[in-house]
Amino acid sequence: MLRENADDAMALLVEMSKATDESLRAAARDLARRLIIDVARRGVARSRGVGKLRRDRADRGGELDLDRSLPALIDAAAVGGVPALDDLVARRWARPELALCLVIDTSGSMTGARLAAAALTTAACSWRAPVEHAVVSFARTAEVIRPLRSSRSKAAVVESVLSLRGHGVTALAAALRKANEQLASSRAARKTVLLLSDCRATDDQDPLPAARACEELLILAPAEDCEEAERFARDAGARWHPLSGAAAAPAALATLLDRP
Repeated sequence: MLRENADDAMALLVEMSKATDESLRAAARDLARRLIIDVARRGVARSRGVGKLRRDRADRGGELDLDRSLPALIDAAAVGGVPALDDLVARRWARPELALCLVIDTSGSMTGARLAAAALTTAACSWRAPVEHAVVSFARTAEVIRPLRSSRSKAAVVESVLSLRGHGVTALAAALRKANEQLASSRAARKTVLLLSDCRATDDQDPLPAARACEELLILAPAEDCEEAERFARDAGARWHPLSGAAAAPAALATLLDRP
């Protein structure tokens, strides 16, 4: 089924992950997680958002490079001593190129197709910006699923997204402000808010000021309902791309990020 129609297959799995039968629900959710992460990995160039790995003296911090530190460790062990930190070599990541904050609109009905698209986009962001990426969901209020820097695994974050339920008002302005708060502490060369929404705000706050405050705003809008998103992107100075289905999410993200 995945080969014949990836969107329908993933939507079905996501719907099955809400089954009342406990064993079926657990099996479907486990398979959905693994499938979503794998599809995202194959659809996105992993190296794009990664900082460069640098080697330096261990007294300046970082993770010990055992291979390069081995001579100093052996010499110290031979005389029953402890090597000096400045004789050891450490590895540390330099400033990342990209920090991403994904903002997921949950104000409508979160069907299997919508949840699959949100989960695929989440996984794609984690591959594209593995050092710094945040995930925020919003309806009436904005909730942080994954902070910008977190030890939560890809599987745990995808699991949280698959558990989202649709409800309430579309507080787009509050969601964009929350995204900017997440990115504020980043030292990345590029800070990007990725909005997954039809951009139809239904509260009494104008979202344009918050949108224009984003260093870079990209929008993925459902292909069958994208007129408002196109208008909002034009008014906010953002770039947007129609999302035809869940399986298209990794490629759509790459198109937006790589477009000049």
